[in-house]
Amino acid sequence: MSEQPSPTPSSRNALGNISVLHASVLLRAAAAEGADIDLLTKNFRLGRETLDSAAARISIPRFMRLGHAAIAQTGNRALGLRIGALTRPVDAGIAGLAGQSAQTAGEALSTLIRYSLLTSQNSRGTPSISAENRQARFYSIRPYNDFNFFVVDSVLAAWTQFVRNVTGQYEVLDQVTIEYPSIGQDELFESWFRCPVHFGAAENGITLKADTWGHPTLQAQAAMHEKLVEFCERELQQIRKGWTTGDRVKHLLTPLFRGESPSLETIAGKLGVAPWTLQRLLAAEGTGFRELVDETRKQLARDYIRETETALSEIAWLLGFANPAAFHKAYRRWFDISPGEHRNRLKTER
Repeated sequence: MSEQPSPTPSSRNALGNISVLHASVLLRAAAAEGADIDLLTKNFRLGRETLDSAAARISIPRFMRLGHAAIAQTGNRALGLRIGALTRPVDAGIAGLAGQSAQTAGEALSTLIRYSLLTSQNSRGTPSISAENRQARFYSIRPYNDFNFFVVDSVLAAWTQFVRNVTGQYEVLDQVTIEYPSIGQDELFESWFRCPVHFGAAENGITLKADTWGHPTLQAQAAMHEKLVEFCERELQQIRKGWTTGDRVKHLLTPLFRGESPSLETIAGKLGVAPWTLQRLLAAEGTGFRELVDETRKQLARDYIRETETALSEIAWLLGFANPAAFHKAYRRWFDISPGEHRNRLKTER
């Protein structure tokens, strides 16, 4: 019953990857909305063997393009809500089953989010949960566009549906906050979540009702929960086991770029070591902090150009460059071609 650990950060898509378990739910929602599933699976090379494999993953950009194509076919801009509605605990893999067997809704959702890395790894960040505020947060994936609105919708909706499934209750939220601006479907969102939904908010998240947080789950089983959590913990440690200090630095760097380059002191603080200790550890691995910053930017730049339609100015911001000109200069140094020329060349080769 093992979910195969994903490769180390240096060997996977720099923007992140996601289990085909999530792609299967997306396709299920698209089919319910009348999409041509055969065409979608063919265009995105998602054969039955791949979709039936618990170990299979696809890149985050590929997942977003799949969602965009499904929305284009169905005309449903709120497809993310349908994805959430059709998401079952088992669709989150072993983490979903572990959460389902927890004693309370709060513990169930906390378990699901703690082990989300088992099925989804995104360079933008990791989800978090606060028991004090009863709030589950999904990291920012700015800049927002037609390719990623549905991602936020589907995650928040799936969390909500998970709580509904494990409690048997429907009205489980106090509020929903969504970082991107309203797309004119406020009433639909509030009807689905059954609570106020605030667009253009400071963060993406759902806040559970106080009585929901402590509500007993329908399938609570303490012994099974303990066993499944142990399994999740082993899988999580296995994912991180092969990470070098350099891998850990690169994993921390990416979400922090956002218009500026994080300092050595900032990263050292997040790793819980002194800056000079971090320098020593990196030197022992034959690298340095500046080299890792440059290498991480290079990997991300390649994937943004190759796999997304993100504007060059936005890519520059996402990589922490002071301005687009600095990004263009660095890109030429890395690949001997401008980012715009490289994107056009890749389009002609497809």
